[in-house]
Amino acid sequence: MAINLQKGQRINLEKSNGSKLQNVCVGINWGAIEKKGMFGFGSSKEAVDLDASCVLYNDSKQLLEVVYFGNLKSKNGSVKHSGDDLTGDMGGDDGLDNEVITLDLAQLDANVNYAAFVLNSFRGHDFGTIPFASIRIYEGTSKRVNEVFATYDIANDAAFKGSVSMVMGVFYKKNGEWKFNAIGEPTRDKKLEETVKTVTQNYL
Repeated sequence: MAINLQKGQRINLEKSNGSKLQNVCVGINWGAIEKKGMFGFGSSKEAVDLDASCVLYNDSKQLLEVVYFGNLKSKNGSVKHSGDDLTGDMGGDDGLDNEVITLDLAQLDANVNYAAFVLNSFRGHDFGTIPFASIRIYEGTSKRVNEVFATYDIANDAAFKGSVSMVMGVFYKKNGEWKFNAIGEPTRDKKLEETVKTVTQNYL
C-alpha cells in the first residue's frame, strides 16, 4: 500500500516484500487550467508547463549535475528524464504521469550522496490555480509501474498557493543505504537556478 507522504517525513526505501527499491521513478501528473468564458458562457483550456528536475550532490554538498528538460540524462545514465511536457492534461486527469524521472540507485556514481527533486512552473502559473498536481514515487520505468511506493498530493495544500516552485524531496545516502526525505515545501524562486540554490542552502 502506498504511503501518503507528509512534510518532513523520512522513509526507508523498502517495498512491501521487505526488499529495497533500486529502480525508483518520480512521476508528476498535472492538469491544464480551465478558463471560463465571458459571462460564464463556454470555456477554454490554458496549457500549464511544470518542470521536474533532479539535482545531484556529493557528500560535501557540492553540486555535481542537474537532470532537467534541457539535459535529459546524467553523465553515466543512472538518472533519466522522460522529456518536457508543455501543456499538462488538456482533457482532464488521464491518471498518467506527464513527466517522469527515473533513478537507478545502484548505478549512481559512488560520489553521489544526495539526489534532490524540485518542481518549477515554467510559465509562472501559481500552483494554487492548477486543478490537480500530484507526485508519486514508484518502482518500475517511465512506461511501467510495478509498485507504487508513495504518493504526495500538492494540489490540495493551501501552503502552495501563490508559489511557482517547490522542493519535492531528497534521496540521501546514510550508512550506505538510501533513504527519502519528503520535504514538500514551496519556495519563492522563479527559476530552476534559484531553486537549486535554495536546495543547496537549506535542504541537504
